[in-house]
Amino acid sequence: MKAVVFGISMFFLAGCATGPVLYPNPHLQEVGEAQAQKDIAECEVLADQYVKSDAGIEAAKSTAVGAAGGTVIGGAAGAVTGNLGRGFGVGAATGAAAGLVHGIIKASEPSPIFKNFMVRCLQEKGYEVIGWE
Repeated sequence: MKAVVFGISMFFLAGCATGPVLYPNPHLQEVGEAQAQKDIAECEVLADQYVKSDAGIEAAKSTAVGAAGGTVIGGAAGAVTGNLGRGFGVGAATGAAAGLVHGIIKASEPSPIFKNFMVRCLQEKGYEVIGWE
């Protein structure tokens, strides 16, 4: 079960990579794409140093909420089928797994503060950020 949840999580995380999109202003044209990527990486390091992340806490909260919701739904299903205890257990496990995956996906997205830090850092280097993808 843990291996399945981990595999699903990594699949979603791989598809959720985001980064700034730069406008092709004269500065970008002058320095080129390779230098721009180095500057983006430099700004990411700075943002990681100065912007606190509570991604782990949020993923844990999402897991707990999923487990609680799953327990209620599993209990209801177990009561109908005549196996209340098993329903609680299956519901809790399923809800926790779903909550964990949701929490990991949400945590993989940069926070608004992180994005703002990146935009400012890149602007100070001469770039124009037009969005994120």
